[in-house]
Amino acid sequence: MRLPAIAVMLLLPLFAGCARLGYYVHLAGGQIALLSARQPIERLIDDPATAAPLRERLSAVREARAWAAQRLGLPANGSYTAYADLQREYVAWNVFATPELSLEPLEHCFPFAGCVAYQGYYALDKAQARARELREQGHDVYIGGVPAYSTLGWFDDPLLSTMMRWDDATLIGTLFHELAHQKRYVRDDSAFNESYASFVEQQGLREYLAQHPQVSPPDEQARGRRTQFVQLVLAARQRLEDLYTLPLDAETMRVRKAEEFARLEAQYERLRDTAWGGDTRYDAFFADDAPNNARLLPFGLYDEYVPAFALLFERADRDWARFHEAVERLSKLDAETRRAQMESLLRRRLPE
Repeated sequence: MRLPAIAVMLLLPLFAGCARLGYYVHLAGGQIALLSARQPIERLIDDPATAAPLRERLSAVREARAWAAQRLGLPANGSYTAYADLQREYVAWNVFATPELSLEPLEHCFPFAGCVAYQGYYALDKAQARARELREQGHDVYIGGVPAYSTLGWFDDPLLSTMMRWDDATLIGTLFHELAHQKRYVRDDSAFNESYASFVEQQGLREYLAQHPQVSPPDEQARGRRTQFVQLVLAARQRLEDLYTLPLDAETMRVRKAEEFARLEAQYERLRDTAWGGDTRYDAFFADDAPNNARLLPFGLYDEYVPAFALLFERADRDWARFHEAVERLSKLDAETRRAQMESLLRRRLPE
């Protein structure tokens, strides 16, 4: 899955405590190394030494990039006009953590990007070291690999080699998603930001595929199974949230917590072995460390308000300029008012 990954690797703050200075230096160094690896896509396409498969994919990205600026009203800047081969599986790794008996994330706050529910690292060993520290403090911890992220327009983000594992439709959709973050971003409101970008990704991709039939659509069966799995996880998360509000002693709550995760695994195995015909694509969720609170944090972040944005798009007569104006108005509201309006839109959501 693609994890939530707004870049916090932007600028080394002028004022930072000694405890955090090393972390900021790491982020700044990783961002500089990434930017230094960029090569212009135009040059790579024209270079006869570029492998044909890479040239074809870069050409597809170039076309989709231009279309997104013209048709979707997304930023027409230097982002995704260069390519960076990182020679590693992920561009970064996010460390998620919660208390043992809570689903409240340990947030990390940064200049410009605001507070997010994870801490990002460019090096896996550093992420693992931080995870060990948090586990020793008694927290539930999860490390998630990040194949792509946006610097919110602070830098010209390149297309990354870590994104090339995807099919063309997923790659193009992700391009729309990350550009949407540059179009509109609200400090300290991940649900709004990710849902907005996800709607732009989904609707933009639908329109792009309709106009570009040569691009194969995404695997609908895989998407449907992902939706089913996410629904199982979100239901488990809700049960755990309810559990953690009960007046129970810690040991009883630990037993109940373990029972809920066992219930989730049993539900998944039943779905996998019946309706899915033995498809094991999500076995890894249960195979590594035992599932814990932190493992649940990324789920649902991307789509909580997607139906609300879909309704907003229809109210704008499916006009992207008017839609973005409506989103901008929402973004300028205070957090409580904005959330109330999003919840109101959800209640009036379009029929599925």
